[in-house]
Amino acid sequence: MTVLQLPKWSLSIGDGQPLFCIAGLNVLEDIDLTMQTATHLKDVLTRLELPFVFKASFDKANRSSIKSYRGPGIEKGLAMLAEVKQRLNVPICTDLHEAQQAEAVAAVADLVQIPAFLVRQTDLVVATARATHKACGLLHVKKAQFLAPWDCRNILSKIKEAADADFTILCERGSSFGYNNLVVDMLSIDEMKMLGAPVTIDATHAVQLPGADPRSQGASTGGRRDGVPVIARAAVAAGADGVFLEFHPDPDKALCDGPSCLPLSGAEDLFRSLKAIRAAVA
Repeated sequence: MTVLQLPKWSLSIGDGQPLFCIAGLNVLEDIDLTMQTATHLKDVLTRLELPFVFKASFDKANRSSIKSYRGPGIEKGLAMLAEVKQRLNVPICTDLHEAQQAEAVAAVADLVQIPAFLVRQTDLVVATARATHKACGLLHVKKAQFLAPWDCRNILSKIKEAADADFTILCERGSSFGYNNLVVDMLSIDEMKMLGAPVTIDATHAVQLPGADPRSQGASTGGRRDGVPVIARAAVAAGADGVFLEFHPDPDKALCDGPSCLPLSGAEDLFRSLKAIRAAVA
């Protein structure tokens, strides 16, 4: 299997590599909260000697309600992420939703993420692949909730045809299971790795209960926060090369997807356990 690298940051992901950690906020709220979260996570992962990419979204376009908080938008959001990158000297991951955003996002983000619901949008995939490859970044592509793991072969094929290179990380984030629920099949980790790409687990979004937050009578997404560490540990034991985890200093006050994100104070214990599992199964 291919080992992918971000040479500028001396980071790599794949077989035989340290656990790759993509961690941060669900969505940007303000620069102080962003810096607080990024600084804490950098300190933790530096102590644990694990590769760290800071993640936050500038816009959450897939919302249950038109009244839901979406973020500061692309202009202000990318400026905030660029500030984090410059001040903390950390690589950045963020997602995009439209093909015309690709160049601007790839200029800031070292790891450009395609959201799960958009992975079959050919124009978006092609534009993002070309812009990210040109900027010497990596793609982080989430498997859609409605796709089988082996169907990711078609996504990889589109990217290879668009950019003529292998630079894609696939991400497992659960599959739709009836109404308002997701499940994670740990066998999908190995199925996607057999396609020749490193694989991460998005344990945060895998515990979502779409459209089932009792606080808003279904106008927002619920979640089972206590399940995040369970899924993260199980996926690493199953061979995942990296983890995608979202934190907040006070998850109950997070402006988006609070029920699924973890308290920042628990980051070190969780990452320490995940590192130990990775070492045990490597």
